[in-house]
Amino acid sequence: MSELAGQDIKFLPGVGPKKALLLKQELSVHSYEDLLYHFPFKYIDRTKFYAISEIHSKLPYIQVKGRITDIQTIGEKRQQRLVANFTDGQGIIELVWFKGIKFVKPNLKIGVEYIVFGKPNEFNHRINVVHPELEEAKPNKNKIQAALQAFYPTSEKMKAGFVNSKTIHKFQEGILNSVNGKIPETLPAYLVNHLGLINLHDALWQIHFPENTEILKKAQYRLKFEELFYIQLNILKKKMKRKILYQGHQFIKIGEYFNTFFQNNLPFELTSAQKRVLKEIRKEVGLGKQMNRLLQGDVGSGKTLVGLMSMLMALDNGCQACLMAPTEILATQHLETIAEFLDGINVNYALLTGSTKPKDRKVIHEHLISGELQILIGTHALLEDVVQFKNLGFVIIDEQHRFGVAQRAKLWAKNPIPPHILVMTATPIPRTLAMTLYGDLEVSVIDELPPGRKPIQTVHYFENKRQEVYKFMKKQIDLGRQIYLVYPMIKESEKMDYKNLEQGYESVASFFSPDKYSISMVHGKMKPAEKDAEMQRFAKGETQIMVATTVIEVGVNVPNASVMIIESTERFGLSQLHQLRGRVGRGADQSYCILMSSYKLSNESKKRIETMVRTNDGFEIAEVDLKLRGPGDIEGTQQSGIAYDLKIANLAKDGQVLQYARDIAQSILDKDPLLEKEINFTLAKQVKRLSKAQFNWSVIS
Repeated sequence: MSELAGQDIKFLPGVGPKKALLLKQELSVHSYEDLLYHFPFKYIDRTKFYAISEIHSKLPYIQVKGRITDIQTIGEKRQQRLVANFTDGQGIIELVWFKGIKFVKPNLKIGVEYIVFGKPNEFNHRINVVHPELEEAKPNKNKIQAALQAFYPTSEKMKAGFVNSKTIHKFQEGILNSVNGKIPETLPAYLVNHLGLINLHDALWQIHFPENTEILKKAQYRLKFEELFYIQLNILKKKMKRKILYQGHQFIKIGEYFNTFFQNNLPFELTSAQKRVLKEIRKEVGLGKQMNRLLQGDVGSGKTLVGLMSMLMALDNGCQACLMAPTEILATQHLETIAEFLDGINVNYALLTGSTKPKDRKVIHEHLISGELQILIGTHALLEDVVQFKNLGFVIIDEQHRFGVAQRAKLWAKNPIPPHILVMTATPIPRTLAMTLYGDLEVSVIDELPPGRKPIQTVHYFENKRQEVYKFMKKQIDLGRQIYLVYPMIKESEKMDYKNLEQGYESVASFFSPDKYSISMVHGKMKPAEKDAEMQRFAKGETQIMVATTVIEVGVNVPNASVMIIESTERFGLSQLHQLRGRVGRGADQSYCILMSSYKLSNESKKRIETMVRTNDGFEIAEVDLKLRGPGDIEGTQQSGIAYDLKIANLAKDGQVLQYARDIAQSILDKDPLLEKEINFTLAKQVKRLSKAQFNWSVIS
């Protein structure tokens, strides 16, 4: 394929510089190979022909054979339309053009047999087809015949430049005719034969010009398998290489720090999920190889406790540990939680953020280098070059998708022996996405809540229930509880959103008299200090209601807040709704999440709301979210450092293919970890080609 990859698309007959620029800008198609891998998104059966008498406007498309009987141009210059009467001998329809009339009209011939294809419409009780596809019915010897017509993704800008789906189809035909059976195989013969795959040449031919649905399915499977197989082979090869090349701290000892905490300070018995995860971590840090582990668990599942106990293992083995969080509020929250956990145990810990005073920073830097400071908690400030450790052995990155990969690499490089890495996230990641984005990491899951936590009750109300919701809020406040009231904040409509927030604040303030109730308001336009001050007022119980935008999605831990009201629910993604709901339910009291929406809901919005009401399971919600939105929109995929632009596979639908591809890749690497055997020459060549421009972020992700 390297020859096709080197051929600029502008040299393909019919393309030229202008269309090539459009293909490059709109589709990132630069070469012949890029275009061959620009796959159709749907197919339409072109073997069926309708009689005009059968056609009605509810049909999605029609194909009919017949002749033009007359042509006329109607209307004034700016509003002209070209109308041709078309008959199959049994009935008549109109073919209508509003654009490109001067190009279309000279090519129309009366009495010649044509095949017409397009969407039927009804106007003045007559059927018409606007801007139909039209071609002479006589067979073209040079044209590739296909039973199913492929339709390709395009843009409005492309259509304006006369590059539509049909144009792309012609370009594909040009490439396939030019290569004439010379597309080299990209999988070794033993694999193609063993798995019963069709060869690459046939797969690419049939994906663009399928003879029938059966061969199309085989082509799609071959291309999906190969795409996912090479992603997994690349990820797993890097993982194996890391295990071979990178040594790590060997934590053999479970000593005084861990045991004292376990015996005297553990606030409650660990859940079975927490115990399982700790065993997984303890086993891996004892091997002498660097650990790279992803810890998933819903908000409130006890990830911080597992993280702290892992850091105490590092302390027992003479190493330091650090925890990096994306915001100052979250870092402070971690410090307070850890301080409470470590009460009475002689562990030196500190907080380092952008707000830390210079004199305090100096002390922290000195104590880090001397080894006196054992645990450092902080924000991006931990990444500064001046922050140096004596012997950093364990790193925790909380909500890591909020950090860039280059930033995380700085932490990894702060010790001659790479520290063990524990990546924590409260955003549940679907299994297929985790295998692709974090396939080089070991994965641990905390899938149960600590004892005493009650599931959050979630209900959906329309606008007409607002007064009832306000009365419910009053009852909860009278019981001593606090309430979040969250409005959407979307950049494209920031002014409108801010107005909604202010109106919402005024509405709440008018119902809850200021002499009895106190209300905070937090939004993205506030200065950080003002925002933090308002959040702290709410955290201390000085205000009962927090009216806010999604800035509180990752924020203060307020166990006394028992109600989350989400306004304009239809404007939030499912994962974001689940994250917001996780702000409540942190205490022993029953908590509630109320989803407010307008009556006008799309099918997708209805599905999101129904899912939220039905389940509290973050992993189930993540799976639904993946199916609704697709992997490219899931939070964190762009920051992961291992995001892939899938050409044909779909992580929401092709989970079985992905798992099979991963199993096959693993079985090959078990026998040949670095792909050095002659039989795997093609695999090694392809992996090298596909990962050529990528840095191996797997060592720190």
